[in-house]
Amino acid sequence: MNWRALLTLLLVAGAAASGWALWSQRAPQAATPEPGGMPDYVLNDFELVALNAEGRESFTLEAPRLARDPGVRSMDIETPVFTIPDSSAQDRTTGTWVVKSKTGWISADGDELRLRGDVRADSTGGGKPLAMRSQELNVFPETERATSAVEVTVTEPGFILTGHNLEADLASGNIRLQDSKARYERTPR
Repeated sequence: MNWRALLTLLLVAGAAASGWALWSQRAPQAATPEPGGMPDYVLNDFELVALNAEGRESFTLEAPRLARDPGVRSMDIETPVFTIPDSSAQDRTTGTWVVKSKTGWISADGDELRLRGDVRADSTGGGKPLAMRSQELNVFPETERATSAVEVTVTEPGFILTGHNLEADLASGNIRLQDSKARYERTPR
């Protein structure tokens, strides 16, 4: 073996050793957070006002605890109280909605609220008082809609409607239920 071949082999070995040393000393990549891991922040006994894309109030939330999942950027809430304001639309007949439940979830964009456990939704301040009761309710504040696949009871003075697969327009108070049963009650004089 001549001296040039030996020098070439030494240079190749030195380059490989240098590359390996640099590779092993690089900064470790930050691990991508997994959904359901440790929250990146927690709020206790708070009131939060969420704004829509136009800068108007989308909803207000009061709760004893909120935890944000950094992996999917959604928020889990204990015993939330959501207030969905009157949008001041011309066809609005129900006023502001107050929605309560045992647990809640807010999507990363704040455009979907999932309420679970003893859900109570009541319209306030409008001409037509409505109340909805269920174990599950999904609310879309920006489009003022609510849905539920499970049984829902809708109460209006003198009228009770029970059924499944709720589709509700919160602004107008129009409610659609499948497999529904209606009951009229006489109001006391």
